[in-house]
Amino acid sequence: MQGESFRVQTLTEMEPVLTSKRKQVGILGGTFNPVHIAHLITADQVGKALGLEKVLLMPSNQPPHIDEKKTIDAVHRVKMLELAIEGNEQLAIETIELQREGKSYTYDTIKLLMEKNPDTDYFFIIGGDMVEYLPKWYKINELMQMIQFVGVRRPHYPVETPYPIIWIDVPLMDVSSTDIRKKITQGCSVNYLVPSNVVHYIQEKGLYLNE
Repeated sequence: MQGESFRVQTLTEMEPVLTSKRKQVGILGGTFNPVHIAHLITADQVGKALGLEKVLLMPSNQPPHIDEKKTIDAVHRVKMLELAIEGNEQLAIETIELQREGKSYTYDTIKLLMEKNPDTDYFFIIGGDMVEYLPKWYKINELMQMIQFVGVRRPHYPVETPYPIIWIDVPLMDVSSTDIRKKITQGCSVNYLVPSNVVHYIQEKGLYLNE
């Protein structure tokens, strides 16, 4: 894949794929620590733009680039996701990575999902800030043959890449779980950055107070 000239695929070019009889499912991975408005808007906007049957929010177990000490128990992260997607039938949760031990790689996860669901085409959603790191992903060339990457533009990050990426425009939001945790620790409000029922859950369980 590397070395190919940069070319952005458009929705028009994707029409033959999106109208096939195979299931079309998006995946948005992350720690969701906690889930916030940018996650939800991204999943919803990409799902609608591509006409996907579902968009799966896939919480990670112990991703290679994250310090596990910074990630709260998976039970809390899944519960917050459940609360956050209430009422949106297009969004669902995929817990396959939480069922595996140790560090997980996207290639291994997708391979398992494809074996489990051979009638499904997967569209893997990543932020524009992650696109430049694709060459460093584990078995990236094999992965490119297995799934379609969907890039979401982020402020201050270019869209040029040697890989075939479908770019989707969503509202530009400079929101991160790290900043939200910091605000909670400092006693600041996170209203509207996080769904209200998730805010109530965080307060009820006393999450992120001791970071």
